[in-house]
Amino acid sequence: MNNIEPTQDPTSPFYLHPSDNPGMKLVSMQFDGTSYADWKRSILISLSAKNKIGFVDGTITKPVFNDSNQKAWERCNSMLISWLLGVLSQNIARSVLYFQSAREIWLNLEERYGQASGASLFELQQALHEIKQGQDYISAYYTKIKMLWDQLD
Repeated sequence: MNNIEPTQDPTSPFYLHPSDNPGMKLVSMQFDGTSYADWKRSILISLSAKNKIGFVDGTITKPVFNDSNQKAWERCNSMLISWLLGVLSQNIARSVLYFQSAREIWLNLEERYGQASGASLFELQQALHEIKQGQDYISAYYTKIKMLWDQLD
């Protein structure tokens, strides 16, 4: 059996590709406090592609002191923090800058922006009620409705 160090194994969540760097943008949209669900979905897709979702969903926890994966976890966690800070507006990034883990940042953002308020639900329902095709092609009209349905979900 071939025992590859986790940081060198591309299937390991502790692996960082040589092209991964702190300035890399996971997604093109910067989160400014609006459209959280869209931003979150985009980030989760990117993190899944990089095998790093466990760092934000809590399935990859910080190893205990002196664990052989401790340094690898810290390195990946720092990279994820950099990636998250890079796709947040300056004000939001500053509000989470001192959290110690990507998971803490993720939970804080979810708590602040992930809860649908009654007012935003009403606004979405109202927009769905009032939407009209007008001069739009059917595909453009469908896209508008689909976006509202997805937000409502």
